[in-house]
Amino acid sequence: MHAGLDEASVAADPFKQFERWFHAATAAGVHLPNAMSLATADAAGRPSVRAVLLKGYDTAGFVFFTNYSSRKGRELAANPHACLLFSWEELERQVRIEGRVEKVSDADSDEYFASRPLGSRLGAWASPQSEVVPDRATIEARLAEAKHRYGDAVPRPPQWGGFRVVPEAIEFWQGREDRLHDRIRYRRGGESGGASAWTIDRLAP
Repeated sequence: MHAGLDEASVAADPFKQFERWFHAATAAGVHLPNAMSLATADAAGRPSVRAVLLKGYDTAGFVFFTNYSSRKGRELAANPHACLLFSWEELERQVRIEGRVEKVSDADSDEYFASRPLGSRLGAWASPQSEVVPDRATIEARLAEAKHRYGDAVPRPPQWGGFRVVPEAIEFWQGREDRLHDRIRYRRGGESGGASAWTIDRLAP
């Protein structure tokens, strides 16, 4: 049984609390501790969800990268709000993040894209993500074309880049016996972004 979660012992800053739990998940050998569910909604409020990978976080927010023309990219353009969920079953922990979404800078997108393996960089050109394609051969032909055109010097596609979820609320969930789980929520309460700008509440399980 894992230790409980108490509002008196959590960090005053939710980013520090997230860092504690993220490092604990990594140390515990959780498979893909940076995997997170990303929920978006279109302009009509119809939701969709998929798994993406966290590629960075700091006090500005949580960053992932994708094709801006994909379904999630189009939905975020129409409705720039999202929810993230980390689920670390080995530790009986979840982290839920709600907030507005903004694009990262072109420089940040360029830097991350350049760090990706060659195959992933070529794949970003080959895949018209979320669009209907007639068959697998179409994608393979697009990949061959990208290899022929760019070789090893693959630039970032203009439709590919990063998003940052700027949190308005972050909830930490710790499993407990009898389903009386601990839920500690941080809500942004000011404009400074510092630790004092967050209100900490306990939610009923």
